[in-house]
Amino acid sequence: MNVYILGGLRSPIVVANTKFKMIRPEIFGAEVLKALREKFSLEYVDEIICGNAVGTGGNISRLMTLLAGFDDSTAALTVDRQCASGASAISIAYAKISCGLAEVIIAGGAESSSLQPLKIYHKNDDRFNLTTADNIQGAYRTAQFSPNELNPLAMLKGAQRVAEAEKISKDELDAWALKSHQRAANAKNILKNFIVEVAGVREDTGIKNLSKKILERAPLPLGEGTVISAANACRINDGAAFVVLASENFVREKNLSPAVQIVDVATGGVNPLESPRGAQVVADKLLRKNNLTYEDLAAIEFNEAFAVIDVLFERAHPNLIDKFNRLGGALAYGHPYGASGVILMIHLLAALKSGLGLLSIAGAGGTGEAVLIEALT
Repeated sequence: MNVYILGGLRSPIVVANTKFKMIRPEIFGAEVLKALREKFSLEYVDEIICGNAVGTGGNISRLMTLLAGFDDSTAALTVDRQCASGASAISIAYAKISCGLAEVIIAGGAESSSLQPLKIYHKNDDRFNLTTADNIQGAYRTAQFSPNELNPLAMLKGAQRVAEAEKISKDELDAWALKSHQRAANAKNILKNFIVEVAGVREDTGIKNLSKKILERAPLPLGEGTVISAANACRINDGAAFVVLASENFVREKNLSPAVQIVDVATGGVNPLESPRGAQVVADKLLRKNNLTYEDLAAIEFNEAFAVIDVLFERAHPNLIDKFNRLGGALAYGHPYGASGVILMIHLLAALKSGLGLLSIAGAGGTGEAVLIEALT
C-alpha cells in the first residue's frame, strides 16, 4: 500500500538553556501536535510515534498525546535510536501503514537538552564506580554507546577519529560551518510557514553571522591539536517536529493532496567509535536497494551533527553540493536529538519541488536511518 506524507510542522529550534529552558518537551511537542491536527483537520489518528533520546523516561509520546488533547483511545509510542529516533519514528509509521495496520499516524520527535536529567547507575552496576558527574558517585548524563568506550565526550571523539582517519583539516570543517549558517540565514522565509510559535518564540535561535575569524577562535573541546571545534560541531538544543503519514485509502476518502509519497526506508550500522559515518553508509544502502544514484536525487538532507559528515559527502559527490542541505543544517540550526530526523524531513519538504528527495541521519552508537521520498506534482 502506498504511504504519503500530508505535510509537517516544527517548533523553533532553540539553543539549550535559553528560551525553552523551563518548558518540558512534552509540552512544546504538544503545541506542534495541536497545530498539525488543526492544519490537516485530523478528527482521528491511529497512533502518535515520537522519538526522544535524553528525556525523563517513560512513554513521553503518550503524555504528549494526552496533553495535545487527543482522545484517550489514541495509541502512542516513544522511540529511542538516539539522534536517529525521529527518522525511525517515520520509518515505523511507514511500515505500519504500508502493511495495513494503520491508516494515519503522526510521527516525529521532541527533545529538551535543557531538561536532560542526571541519572545514577545502580550500586551493583560495575559502572557505578567509574563515572562521576556533579560530584555524585555513579552519576551520568550521557549514556554508554559502545562496549569499548564510556566517556561523556564519546560523540566528539568519534568525529575526531573520522577526521583523523580521512585526513580532514579544520579549514575544511570550518568552511562547512560557515556555509551552513549562511544557507540557514537565507532560508528563513522559506521555512516560516513550517514553524509553530511556542511560548512567544517563532524563529530559530542558533543561526549566527559567522566569519572566518570567529571560526578560528572557536574552542577545541578535545584540546590543542584536534580539529573538532565548538563551531564545526552542532550545538545542543530544544525542539520538536512532526509529520502526518497517511495511507492511499485515507488520502482518497478525505480527498487530500499529500506533499510527497514515501518510496522506501532503510536503517544500518557502522563502527560505534566512528558514528558520523552512519549517515553516508545508510544513504548509500537505501539508494542501492532502489537501483538509484545520488545523481537521481533532486534534494538531499544529511544531519550535520559534525561538519565531518558534510566533508565526507562533498569528497564523494563534489558536483552535488547545490542539492545538499540547501537550507543549511544542524551546524546552524542545532540538533535536538530525537527531533532532528523529522526536522530533516520538513526541510526536505520545503526544498523539494519535484523529483526524489533523501534524508539520512547518523545516530550515537553507530546507527543510521534514511528515508527516500518523491514529490507529488
